[in-house]
Amino acid sequence: MANVGVLGAGSWGTALSLLLHDNGHQVTVWSISEEEVKMLSEKREYEAKLPGVKLPRELVFTSNLEEALTGRDFLVLAVPSPFTRETARKMSPYIKEGQIIVDVAKGIEETTLMTLSQQIEQEIPQADVAVLSGPSHAEEVGRGLPTTCVIGAKTEKTAKYLQSMFISRVFRVYISHDILGIELGGSLKNVIALAAGIADGMGYGDNTKAALITRGIAEIARLGVKMGGKIETFTGLSGIGDLIVTCASVHSRNRKAGYLMGQGKTMEEAMKEVNMVVEGVYSAKAAAKLAEKYQVSMPIVEQVNKVLFEGKNPAEAVDELMLREVKSEH
Repeated sequence: MANVGVLGAGSWGTALSLLLHDNGHQVTVWSISEEEVKMLSEKREYEAKLPGVKLPRELVFTSNLEEALTGRDFLVLAVPSPFTRETARKMSPYIKEGQIIVDVAKGIEETTLMTLSQQIEQEIPQADVAVLSGPSHAEEVGRGLPTTCVIGAKTEKTAKYLQSMFISRVFRVYISHDILGIELGGSLKNVIALAAGIADGMGYGDNTKAALITRGIAEIARLGVKMGGKIETFTGLSGIGDLIVTCASVHSRNRKAGYLMGQGKTMEEAMKEVNMVVEGVYSAKAAAKLAEKYQVSMPIVEQVNKVLFEGKNPAEAVDELMLREVKSEH
C-alpha cells in the first residue's frame, strides 16, 4: 500500500483518487478551495462533475497543502494546466529530493511554450517528474469503466513503479520514456477537438469528423517529431487514442465548447456554459507559436486560433481548409 497525495479535487483528480483508493492505497486529496473540501468531505459525491460516483469515507480531503504533501510515497498533480506552475511553486518547499510527482493535466504554457512537466521541473528541480495520459475521461474512470493510459518517466524504475500503483482490472497502464511526445499529444489534441466540436455544431457529419481526426493527428505528429517526440507515441494512446475520444465523446469539454461556438456562441460564452477549464483554448496560441517556431504546417490549428481570437466565422475557416493548395497526403 502506498501513501498518496493528490493535488486538485476536480473531476479528474477525484476520479484518480477513487481509482488509487480502490487499488488499496491511502489517499489524501488537496483542493485550494475550502468550500470544495467541505462539500466533498460531507456529501461524498461531486454532484456537479461526477454525479452518481460515491466517494468512500477513507478518502481524506484537505485544503492544507503541507498536510497533502508530507510523507507521501508519490504525488499526483491534477490541477488545471493554467494553474500548474503556480501550484508547483507553492509545493516546492515541502518536496524532498527524488519525490515522485506524476502530472495528469494537459497543456502548454503560452508565454514560455513549456510543457507541464517542464514547468514542474523548473519550479521543483528536486522532484522526479512523470506524466500520465491517454483516452481517459474522468466520468468513465470514476464509474470503473475499462480505460487504458500510458505513463511517461525518465527512468524505467519510476515508470514501472507508477504502473504498478495505477494498474487495475479496469485501468490498464503502459509505460514509455517519451515524456515530451506524450505531453504534446495530450495538449494539442484539445485544439483539434475544438475544431471537431465546431464542425458538429455547424451540422457537419461523420466524414468531417474523420477528416479532422486524421489530418489533426498528422499536424500533431509533424510538430511532435520535429520537437523530438517519437512517431510511435503519436500513433499510440496519448496521440491518436486521446484525439479520437476527445473529438467524439459527449464528456469532452473541448468538443462541447467547440460545438457551442459552431452554433454561434463566442469563445467566452462557450467557456462560461461548459463551466470547466477548456484546456484547448489555453493551448491553441501556444500550438500556433510552436508551429511557427519549428516551421511546421498546422492549418487546422491556425484556423482554430482565428475563430477563437480573431472572431473569424467558422464557415469561412472550413472553406479555407477545404480550398487550400492541393498536395499529396504524405
